[in-house]
Amino acid sequence: MLSAFAAADEAAIPVYAVTAEGLEAKLSELGAAAWAKTNAFSADEGTVLLLPNGEGGVASVLFGLGRESGSRPPLLAGKLATALPAGTYRLEGWPGDASEAALAFALGSYRFERYLKPKTGVPRLVLPEGEEGTEADRIAAAVYMVRDLVNTPANDLGPAELATAARELAAAHGAVFEEYLGDDLLAREFPLVEAVGRGSSRPARLITFTWGRADAPKVSLVGKGVVFDTGGLDIKGGSYMLLMKKDMGGAANVLGLARLIMEAGLDLRLRVVLPIVENAVSGTSYRPGDVFPSRKGLTVQIGDTDAEGRLILADALAFADDEAPDLLVDLATLTGAARVALGPDIPPFYTRDDAFAADLSAASLAAGDPLWRLPLWAPYEEGLKSKIADLNNVAPGGFAGSITAALFLGRFVERAKTWMHADIFAWVPAARPGQPEGGEAQAIRALYRYLKDRFGRA
Repeated sequence: MLSAFAAADEAAIPVYAVTAEGLEAKLSELGAAAWAKTNAFSADEGTVLLLPNGEGGVASVLFGLGRESGSRPPLLAGKLATALPAGTYRLEGWPGDASEAALAFALGSYRFERYLKPKTGVPRLVLPEGEEGTEADRIAAAVYMVRDLVNTPANDLGPAELATAARELAAAHGAVFEEYLGDDLLAREFPLVEAVGRGSSRPARLITFTWGRADAPKVSLVGKGVVFDTGGLDIKGGSYMLLMKKDMGGAANVLGLARLIMEAGLDLRLRVVLPIVENAVSGTSYRPGDVFPSRKGLTVQIGDTDAEGRLILADALAFADDEAPDLLVDLATLTGAARVALGPDIPPFYTRDDAFAADLSAASLAAGDPLWRLPLWAPYEEGLKSKIADLNNVAPGGFAGSITAALFLGRFVERAKTWMHADIFAWVPAARPGQPEGGEAQAIRALYRYLKDRFGRA
């Protein structure tokens, strides 16, 4: 159980969620109208009022939901994790699904303390009764794992360390694990992964593991694992490099989703594929203008060495696509254009399967894990043409950068029944309820809900 949660038999202070319209009745019930007036508490969204017990302690807590007609952030209850004093609490008469509020509380309780003295005296929450409490604990633990990986700087999380995290996860669930690195990448036909990683002293690698019964529906997950991105010879400016430890956020999120799938025992055959590299600058770095073959056989001209993520994903997608999975998903911190279009909170996703898109959008809304579909606009593929190769890895002009990146990836998928690409940010630039500043899990709670609804448990 996460440290954010307390055992069900612990004495706990009740927390009541209250709307502005329901405040008067709740204050009358608790005999706290005068206290609320003194503290100017009007149940505004995310506000907290501690009701004293007469002995210097807290008898109960009121948590403001704002007006009933308002649109609340999906993880609003996560604010309790930072607003409450140390103690043990329980959700009392909470509207809707209390397990979702418990999950938000746990997500808001996260702290990255690898390099800090751990904080003591924090609020904890008694989980709601039943299986859904276990589910909230499971989802929060997977999100914590993703955040820890993304937050860890590249000096402590290189290609080998990220591969080790994947190997340990696979071993914990009895998955079959394989790893190819260095020169073996060429022998195993991953030339683009090798090309991008050759500039680093830390060898590139591709890892894959499989789990689940062989004859179950096939779901393959591919994640971009660039542990640090200098931009290569098309080097980034210093300010643009500051967050590039998070460029393995796609791989981290894929591992988080794989963990959820395996822990829940979903009835599917899972394959995880992670191309893992450092895009570094050296005498052996790949160059603008170079042309490389790909696993699929298409040749790719390098228009920009800072568009490396789509290159390593191309080989990984072709590998995963060989099995003709029922669903092929890739997650990647791929373009700044996606952030310009939708900001840091809403990753765009791409698919040609309209029914899948509708179902995933519904799951996204239900899970409070926002996604927004953008089009695979075929005419933009014209910009990926090269005069000397089958493809260029970038299109000229800079327009529709997220779409053209998705179109590039789509050239390496042909056998999968459904393919989906999400251009995630994997980072929270400023803390919000349930989302501390730093590394973040994006798209995986929505995808997990979709997969759980579609495939269920074995």
